[in-house]
Amino acid sequence: MMVTYLVPLVLVVMFLAAAIRILPEYKRGVVFFLGRFQSVKGPGLIIIIPGIQKMDVVDLRVITMDVPEQDVISQDNVTVKVNAVLYFRVVDPEKAIIQVEHYVNATSQLAQTTLRSVLGKHDLDEMLSERDKLNDDIQEIIDASAEGWGIKVANVEIKHVDLDESMIRAIARQAEAERERRAKVIHAEGELQASKKLVEAANIMSENSAALQLRYLQTMSDMSNKNASTIVVPLPIDLVEAFREMKASPAARARTGGGDDAS
Repeated sequence: MMVTYLVPLVLVVMFLAAAIRILPEYKRGVVFFLGRFQSVKGPGLIIIIPGIQKMDVVDLRVITMDVPEQDVISQDNVTVKVNAVLYFRVVDPEKAIIQVEHYVNATSQLAQTTLRSVLGKHDLDEMLSERDKLNDDIQEIIDASAEGWGIKVANVEIKHVDLDESMIRAIARQAEAERERRAKVIHAEGELQASKKLVEAANIMSENSAALQLRYLQTMSDMSNKNASTIVVPLPIDLVEAFREMKASPAARARTGGGDDAS
């Protein structure tokens, strides 16, 4: 008698175990009835009929995928190795199960091909300096392609751009030459600005002899404040002008004083 009741009880327990499913908040179940799509259920308690209904569970959380290292030839014919990380999630469980087989693998392959094609259209300098723009371009392309699979790409980040040792040395030489060029340009601009200011100062001093005298006294004051062994003998500006006139050319002296002697 015990066996007679035990067998049906075991069958009922097995049936309930196969029929009752509990899905957490971050999962959904895509239910098929006799092979045809029926509905998307969850979260919580779900009851399905074994043998007639089938349920595929889809995780709705953000998936972090490491895109394998790719060999990329840039537009300026430089070979680099690039890897990235992709963040995406399923927003439509029905499409993720029906429209594509193994949506995670399909997204990974799409990310690899898109990474090679996008970076191959840019120079090496753009890969190193405009990484944010490249991330946005790759994300936009992958998102548009995976939209039909019910997948939303949240973000794409290029992690590493690996170069050969010879290319690293070439970039270092280029950076050094660029720094030297900038230093020379800055020095030349400083000389140009200084010359303009000196010309302006000379024009102002030429208009007023007192300004030149004050500048002369200021220079003497600056030299006296320093611990130097140089002896400075001040001379009046008028005396300097007299010596300058004495060194004038004979023709100038003839024009100024020669005529008076003749008369």
